[in-house]
Amino acid sequence: MNVVASVTNPFLHEALFYRDTDEYQNGTLPFVQAGLDAGDPVLVAVPGPNVDVIRAGLNGSAGKVRFADMAQAGRNPGRIIPWVLNAFLDEHAGAERVRVIGEPIWAERSATEYPACVQHEALINLAFTGRAATILCPYDVQRLDPDVVADAESTHPILVDKTGRQASAAYGEPENVVAAFNRPLPSPPVPADTLVFGAGDLPRVRQFVVQHANWAGMSPQRVDDLEMAVNEVATNSVAHTPGPGTLRVWKEAGTVVCEVRDPGPFDNLLAGRIPPPPGSPGGRGLLLVNHVCDLVRLYTHESGTVIRLHMSL
Repeated sequence: MNVVASVTNPFLHEALFYRDTDEYQNGTLPFVQAGLDAGDPVLVAVPGPNVDVIRAGLNGSAGKVRFADMAQAGRNPGRIIPWVLNAFLDEHAGAERVRVIGEPIWAERSATEYPACVQHEALINLAFTGRAATILCPYDVQRLDPDVVADAESTHPILVDKTGRQASAAYGEPENVVAAFNRPLPSPPVPADTLVFGAGDLPRVRQFVVQHANWAGMSPQRVDDLEMAVNEVATNSVAHTPGPGTLRVWKEAGTVVCEVRDPGPFDNLLAGRIPPPPGSPGGRGLLLVNHVCDLVRLYTHESGTVIRLHMSL
């Protein structure tokens, strides 16, 4: 089946299923070269070893392509839409079409990160509707669990493999996929220190975070980043919910985890993913949170929301 962009929605989101290096190159190099031949800006954001595979295959054309190591740029899946994809599309807003290879899910992704990865892939379809862009997402079907491949079929309208290109019969509405992975977060593996806060307690929140991050041995710059991130989430909590909020902090596998709970639901799926319009008085706090944190997990239900911020030492 030949699948093309429409006049009403020129955006294309494709999953590339590959099993080895040859299939990876056969699926990615023609995609990049077609973009270069058409004069399209091209971004390749994939894990470091795969950057080398694509760069080597392009030979002299590699200098015309923007490369990013997704294991760094997209370590937090919530960082990819605003700080990798949208930033590149906005930079080339005048281009007829923009092409991106983005590989947000690879075998070494942890089970803790994975639900946020699937939600990210679903939200791409909302975030870039109407944009003249093609995003190709490679999936290593040899190393990834079959359930991961099935999830890719639900988040990508178009599937590509060595046999060709076709519409995905399993594609689901983005809101439904995000809801399916909106699951209660696991209990902390160790006892957590707790602070209940209200509108007048933000200085105590910041002090609580700094104290615990320092006790854990976090570097000063990352302490500052974590303090800022938790302050943004706590500020949103006191500004938009009846309160009180609850902050829990613990150390887990070389990471400090800060959790903010409040009694307000969270219903803006793209909050923290797309910058607000110029001149908007707010809406940038979660963008900064996604930028500095290594992982952001969220669970929301009718009577409250839980946001967890992970920051490695």
